[in-house]
Amino acid sequence: MSDSLFAIIAYDRPGSDEARITHRDGHLAHFRAHADRISVAGPLSGSASGSLVIYQASSAQEARDFIEGDPFHAAGVWDRIEVLNFKAASGKWAG
Repeated sequence: MSDSLFAIIAYDRPGSDEARITHRDGHLAHFRAHADRISVAGPLSGSASGSLVIYQASSAQEARDFIEGDPFHAAGVWDRIEVLNFKAASGKWAG
C-alpha cells in the first residue's frame, strides 16, 4: 500500500499550558524523529488552539499511532485528536 496524506488536528485541553511548556522538548524531539513523514506541522491559535500536522502514512491508524506516541498526548495536553484523509487539490503537494 502506498502512503497517503493525513491531516491530524490535535485540540488543546483547556488549562494545558503548563503541561505544554513542560513537555515541549519531548514533543519537538518526537516530531524531529518523524520528520521524513511530516509535510508540515505547527500550532493552531485563535478560537481553536492545538496542533495541525500533515503526515504521510500507509493508514489512518499509522497516523494515529504517530500522534498518540507524542509526549503531549501522554501528558494530556490535547483534549481530542482528529485524523482525516487529506488530498491536496492545489498547491505544492497537489498531484
